[in-house]
Amino acid sequence: MGRSPTSDSRSMDARRAGGEDDHPNWAANFHSVDRVFRHWASLLMAVALTVFVLLEVIFAQLSPLKQISLFVTSGLILCFLQVPAHPALAKSLWLRGLDLLSMLLSILCCGYLLYEGNALGQRAALYTTTDLWVGTIGLILILEAARRTVGWSLPILAIVFMVYAHQSVAQQLPDWMFPHRGQDWESIIGQTYLRTQGVFGTAASVMFRYVFLFVVFGALLQASGATEYIIGIAVRIFGKRAGGPAKIAVIASGLMGSLSGSAVANAATTGAFTIPLMKNIGFKPHEAAGVEAAASSGGALVPPVMGAGAYMMMEIINPPVTYLQIMQAALIPAILYYLSIFLLVHFSARRIDSAEDAARGHASADEVRQSTELVERAKHTPWFSFAGLSFVSSLTSLLAFMIVGFSPYRAVAYATAVVVLILMIDPNTKVQIRSRVISFGIWALATVSAFYWAPFGSAAFWGDAVGDALIIGMAALSVIGIFSPAWSPLLHKLFRSTAAGSIPLIVAAATVGVIVGMVSRTGIGTAVPQAIIPLAAGNLFLGLMAIMTCSLVLGMGVPSAVSYLLLATIIGPVFAEPQLGVPILAAHMFIFYFGMMAMVTPPVALAAYATASIAQASVFWSSVAAFRYSLVGFTLPFMFVYRPALLLMNETGGPPVWSEVVIAIVAAVLGILALSSAMSGFLFYRLTRWMRVLLLLAASSSLFPDQFGLLGKHVQLFDVIGGALLGVAAVWNWRSGQNHSKQP
Repeated sequence: MGRSPTSDSRSMDARRAGGEDDHPNWAANFHSVDRVFRHWASLLMAVALTVFVLLEVIFAQLSPLKQISLFVTSGLILCFLQVPAHPALAKSLWLRGLDLLSMLLSILCCGYLLYEGNALGQRAALYTTTDLWVGTIGLILILEAARRTVGWSLPILAIVFMVYAHQSVAQQLPDWMFPHRGQDWESIIGQTYLRTQGVFGTAASVMFRYVFLFVVFGALLQASGATEYIIGIAVRIFGKRAGGPAKIAVIASGLMGSLSGSAVANAATTGAFTIPLMKNIGFKPHEAAGVEAAASSGGALVPPVMGAGAYMMMEIINPPVTYLQIMQAALIPAILYYLSIFLLVHFSARRIDSAEDAARGHASADEVRQSTELVERAKHTPWFSFAGLSFVSSLTSLLAFMIVGFSPYRAVAYATAVVVLILMIDPNTKVQIRSRVISFGIWALATVSAFYWAPFGSAAFWGDAVGDALIIGMAALSVIGIFSPAWSPLLHKLFRSTAAGSIPLIVAAATVGVIVGMVSRTGIGTAVPQAIIPLAAGNLFLGLMAIMTCSLVLGMGVPSAVSYLLLATIIGPVFAEPQLGVPILAAHMFIFYFGMMAMVTPPVALAAYATASIAQASVFWSSVAAFRYSLVGFTLPFMFVYRPALLLMNETGGPPVWSEVVIAIVAAVLGILALSSAMSGFLFYRLTRWMRVLLLLAASSSLFPDQFGLLGKHVQLFDVIGGALLGVAAVWNWRSGQNHSKQP
């Protein structure tokens, strides 16, 4: 019996009301296809980018403009694939179409540079209309990518510098803004995009030649289980002590941050583990976020890797310094920085333990359960494992290759090969023995083939040729392994992590290139130093304060590695003046530190933003807490400029007097101890207000960079005053605490 048209229409209306339709849901199909496309396109682009950088930095077959244009364009494509224009509009069809158009335009701009590269150099300032259109579109794409990945601050700063450089503005500026001749828009576009002095200049070149390989290196270590190993060992050492979770955050973040160089990525990785634990033992949410942000931001200060900062210094500092000199200079300040955070969380935990409401904590039931499970798993971390071997061997091999004399990019490539080898023999790697044997065979075959047929020149058998052949073999193994069912899960994770870590660095470096290009064209790069040098020559402390302020402002919202490049370009020339009397390495360490401290300086404290979201805390108060916990990081640069012995050098940059080194360390430790105790409100017992004031005076005296010597230059007057005040406060607190505990 047939159905009436009325019943059919009612049935259709019912299906539509329930979300059904006779026609396929083309929007849902589009999102499904788009998701698959973005996944595989991002993965293949990350693989191609990694292999390209690995081979090109060692064999260098292309011109600098072609090298860097391919590198930057790869970063742009990855950005438009993975980072939406706005999180709330991630599923907007027209915005996804705009992303695809942006990727296509990025490829076309890159192709134009590859095709016209040599001719662009010959045309100099006589650019064609097509040149200028390509340059304009390329700049817009870079600024938009920077907005998506690092926020508004950096692209706005780049736009301000371009407007500052334009001739319509340049000659109308007041004297304090350094007026200049100015440039027309054609010259600005040419300088920033069509030549190797802007987007494709020093900033992107350093990212390409040094930093990117360290991103791969850190991602590989994370894939090998090194992160879990570090956290597990920290749990076994500090888990049952006062403030154990906070101390775990300090140690784990310091070790992992040295490898990754990214405060935000470090905070997200270790913070997911440590922040719930800290909340569980009584730390307020914003305090837990602040501890993790401070510890994560300091990772790039820790040798031997320093987030690739050491290798950037080798590239920038003139006269050149060696890798070992940089490691030597960075060692003691890094220890002092983490000692200060460690003491601060220790005293804070003791104060929480002494409070009546300590048992309540600030974690939710789910966080308590998750943190308990994490601790129980971490307790079973063995002292010796393949994950630990990967971590230790990666650092020791990297250091050994640098000491032997290999270039930084060769050293990190060879150290990466060491980690790959350990990963392949690690029994915990979820790959069958048959697949491992096949992988070794592919690596060996590719290595032998490369050794006999690749153009190594006249390198000796045990020279660079063997290492270069191993690198080619490793690149071939990566490309083949990505499609292997046995190895693909591990490699997919590795390359996804590489892509996530490299996008903000590449895009930010390209945007900083715009600023650097404008600095060189306007002369502000010499005008600012000329304004600060007289101030610093008359009063070094005021000059350093001015440099610190500039560093914090320019470093806000910028990834740590890129921040140092920007600061070294604009502010670094200040210290080239001999009359300041500051060793060049100490000067660059000064701006490097404040570039890192911008990550925890309100209002744009990117590391605190990441940890606040994990802790479910106020972003503002998390930023303030991060600033408070990293406060010693703001005093250390002043200390080692006035006391180069902390950098293991004398006033001229030569070998130190070891008695001065010991005295400088003792004074710094006493000051850090006093400051940490005063800020936390606890020493042996809870501190009264006047005890905290006395300890703050003790810290100020010990950390004060005075020149009032008692025994020549060895012992300073304020060091003695600081030590005496600390002793008085310690005795006062001990006796008052003992008397209080004896009362019934």
